[in-house]
Amino acid sequence: MAYIVLAALLWSLDGILRRGLYTVSPAIVVFWEHFLGALVLFPFIIKNLKEIRKLNAKEWVSIVVVSLFSGALGTIFYTAALGKVNYIQFSVVVILQQLQPIWAILTAAIVLKEKITKRFIPWAIIAIVASYLVTFKDLKFNFQTGQGTLIAALLALAAGMMWATSTSFSKIVLKKVSFQIATFLRFVIAPIFAFIFVIGLKQTDQIAKLNLGQWESIVAIVFMTGMVAILFYYKGLKKTQAKVSSILELTWPVSAIFIDYFYFKNGLSATQLVGAFLVMLSIYKIAKLKNG
Repeated sequence: MAYIVLAALLWSLDGILRRGLYTVSPAIVVFWEHFLGALVLFPFIIKNLKEIRKLNAKEWVSIVVVSLFSGALGTIFYTAALGKVNYIQFSVVVILQQLQPIWAILTAAIVLKEKITKRFIPWAIIAIVASYLVTFKDLKFNFQTGQGTLIAALLALAAGMMWATSTSFSKIVLKKVSFQIATFLRFVIAPIFAFIFVIGLKQTDQIAKLNLGQWESIVAIVFMTGMVAILFYYKGLKKTQAKVSSILELTWPVSAIFIDYFYFKNGLSATQLVGAFLVMLSIYKIAKLKNG
């Protein structure tokens, strides 16, 4: 469980690392962060490649679903959604993306047959509601984000559902292979889908036209919020139920507001502090539950 929390802490840095990439096509960013991640990881897993033989058709379908949904489409849709609302943080995009734990828990119940127990439900509800207190300072929501709001909302909803669904499908793969191989396969297949989108969007001429600062941002993503974070996440997910993982991931908005406080010097409201406490309390209570 600690590795999932660690991954969530790293993901909270993602907004800072991507600030210099807002002018780059989301598909191009996804391509390079996964392509470079696979290159970096390859020398470390080459001796374990024989594990791939363990995968049957079901697991291969699962890793393709994860690579397409989480690796490519989820990130592309979410970035495009933010673009529709001019990257306003406290917008309908963030509200709908925060529904991700709900989709993850439902998918875990359907795909993995994980039982949603009476002891789990109340703490999960508290954690999800508290995450809104954390995300939205003084409960102020921004719905006035222009004509693109509806499209942004649909894109954000789709992104959250894809990321959430991928948790359960990742779990299927992790039952057969090590977390290193699962990560490698995801980072090998995802850039293929991303490149298809680059071609479809007629952006192939832009794929290598990044400035030094943008290359530095992508490399930083690989070693922090990208490949390294996924390694930690998969290591934790291998021994953690998907429904529990979805709640542990709420460490992300909690750590993000403290980064906002210390790095950007933005004050925290009483509602955010209460929300942070409730999220962490819920995570602690859920982590202590036996058999969910």
